[in-house]
Amino acid sequence: MTKPQTQEMTLHLVGLGVTHSIAYSMHNYIAKSLGLPWTFYSTECSTLEDVVKLAKAPTTAGLVVTMPYKNSVMKHLDELDELASMIGACNNVHYYKDGDQNRRLCGTNTDWRGIKGCLLEKGNETERPSATSPATALIVGAGGASRAAAYALSTHLHCPTIYVLNRDDQEVADLIRDTQKLASVPTIIHVKKLEQAKDLPTPYYIVGTVPDFEPKSETEVMVASVLEFFLSRPEKGVLLDMCFKPRRTRMIKLGERLEWPCVEGTHIIGYQIEEQWRLWAGEEYVQKLDRQGAWDVLMRAAEESQAINF
Repeated sequence: MTKPQTQEMTLHLVGLGVTHSIAYSMHNYIAKSLGLPWTFYSTECSTLEDVVKLAKAPTTAGLVVTMPYKNSVMKHLDELDELASMIGACNNVHYYKDGDQNRRLCGTNTDWRGIKGCLLEKGNETERPSATSPATALIVGAGGASRAAAYALSTHLHCPTIYVLNRDDQEVADLIRDTQKLASVPTIIHVKKLEQAKDLPTPYYIVGTVPDFEPKSETEVMVASVLEFFLSRPEKGVLLDMCFKPRRTRMIKLGERLEWPCVEGTHIIGYQIEEQWRLWAGEEYVQKLDRQGAWDVLMRAAEESQAINF
């Protein structure tokens, strides 16, 4: 059903530390170009209750959900689609009206589309994993974003085995539990020691899903050393760091120094444009979406942002 488009509505990026986001300019460009009286905001939410309250506001047209609410918001929605349930994380909230005209809050996951698009952006096509020549992948982190990465890698990018680098054992155990619901259940290996890594093949895809913090604890230092070990090998694939504050993260700089093709996290936003707006505004509006214009606005915002270029 096409939603009413005459009422002024709002869209929100919700999470912690979202004020640096560059997405608002792109989404506002899209709304204006489609003739929709909608405005997109980066809205800091200090609690899950704040997220739920905003989601239920009658003037909210949709949400982009980021850390740390991708998992916790799910139980507060009226329904989750099969994708969100299977992946175990929700980054998009949209709405529809039931027969009584009551709005229902619906959750899905579009992060995986951004991850897939970024990883296919670079790399040698003759070496890329395929159905007949699968490979391994590596995820740094085991939080909400890692679920979408595991789904994209195992179901769409031919990586049935995924290494995970993470400082917390329980988080990895939870990730393994959640990935049992995927159509293509990956074999997940928690790599904890450098000696363990030496016996493993080099991953083709590497996806960072954690903030850009300097490693301090013993386990964090070990994660960094194992990552550098894999990147130092002669085989090269594609590295994506989903974090983009700053744009040039420690992981991106390390990957480039060790001659890995790297994709910055800002691009993830662009590869989700069409699906997010299909969910928020409907298929009719998406057909009129100026995709290239939206990408241009996004990349210009990335270049000009003082919040992420440092």
